[in-house]
Amino acid sequence: MTIAPQDFGKVAVLMGGWSAERQVALWSGDAVHKALLSLGVDAHAVDATPERVFGLKKEGFDRAFNVLHGTGGEDGTVQAVLDLIGLPYTGSGVLASALAMDKLRSKRIWRSEGLPTPDSRVLGSADDALAAVDALGLPLIVKPSDEGSSVGITKLKRREDAPAAFALAAGDSGRTVMAERFIGGGSYGQEFTCAILGDTALPTIRIVPPGEFYDYDAKYLSDDTRYYCPSGLPDELERRVRALCLRAFDALGACGWGRIDFLLDGDNQPWLLEANLVPGMTSHSLVPMAAKAVGLSFADLCWRILESTLPAAGAR
Repeated sequence: MTIAPQDFGKVAVLMGGWSAERQVALWSGDAVHKALLSLGVDAHAVDATPERVFGLKKEGFDRAFNVLHGTGGEDGTVQAVLDLIGLPYTGSGVLASALAMDKLRSKRIWRSEGLPTPDSRVLGSADDALAAVDALGLPLIVKPSDEGSSVGITKLKRREDAPAAFALAAGDSGRTVMAERFIGGGSYGQEFTCAILGDTALPTIRIVPPGEFYDYDAKYLSDDTRYYCPSGLPDELERRVRALCLRAFDALGACGWGRIDFLLDGDNQPWLLEANLVPGMTSHSLVPMAAKAVGLSFADLCWRILESTLPAAGAR
């Protein structure tokens, strides 16, 4: 069946929001909104608030393209509201979104499925952070378990810095904090990601940040971060990690689109890091880069994602 722009009806591009990733969600939303308009879709930029989301059906919207990153937009909250008001939306449903946003629980599911992910601990205090250093060794990654975009993350190198790393990750709101064993880089690189579109794992991307790891500045602000897509992995390893990332995506019950981040250790073995089910859609973002490698323009990618909200795409 050929799909025409008018088949989507009036589309709300949910952007901005109220999380620590608001600015990134504004950038993503602006890019998606412009792309959909270029294709003739009746798309409208919506700087989301809880009240506005509840009222989308009354405003005459037929579906939503969700690019709200972080708390509220990526953790199942907005998905639950959209389900409640009966508005189709892009991406995964409530349960998968909540699980993926909580890194600790997603890692537990992966472990239960026999999928490799670095050892980790929940930290409730600065003393717990010191104990994690003793248990997992240095360097150590300390980060919030339910934030994205590398908000509040520290690569901990000295035991005496553990309390400060815990405080940064916890923030003013007392976020749940985790420590994760650091995975050193293999001969083909250390940091990678694999975009998922529908039931297909796109070519992996190798990330080479200017600093020691892929932090907020490297993701969204720096022009010095280098990306390689295709990543340069040998064919057999590329096939293996793509299959692994699809298994990780499916294990969470995810659908539509997303991204799985992984690391390679010194033996070039992959370790699952986290799932992103509302990935960035900015000029620095990775899913558009992987789509381009298989011949999909940014506008094509937005169209494909929006198509998943039509009845022919099946139930979430």
